[in-house]
Amino acid sequence: MAAGTREERIASRERNPKWKLVPVRIEMSECINCDACVRHCPPQFGAIFNHGIDVIIVPELCSGCGKCLPVCPVDCIYDDPEWSPPPEDWWEEPNSPLDPYIGGAALREN
Repeated sequence: MAAGTREERIASRERNPKWKLVPVRIEMSECINCDACVRHCPPQFGAIFNHGIDVIIVPELCSGCGKCLPVCPVDCIYDDPEWSPPPEDWWEEPNSPLDPYIGGAALREN
């Protein structure tokens, strides 16, 4: 079964094979940690997280929709056609208590 829902993609750590667009990535040397991208990533994808001092995009969750691109004030988000699976510790973010896409946003803002 293809990983269709966010929960299925998290469980299988697999990108939906129907997605035609490549995922995007954040160039941390340019990022100012404003969180605009996190706030604009649609919850059904929920791919962008604060991970320590970095802002990360989990490629298996990113559909490449581009909703984060126009809101980035420093244009530090790029297509990632040669993406590879993220480091194992990135998977600690989805569905954690601080997951901003499932109600953790209130925790993050406090």
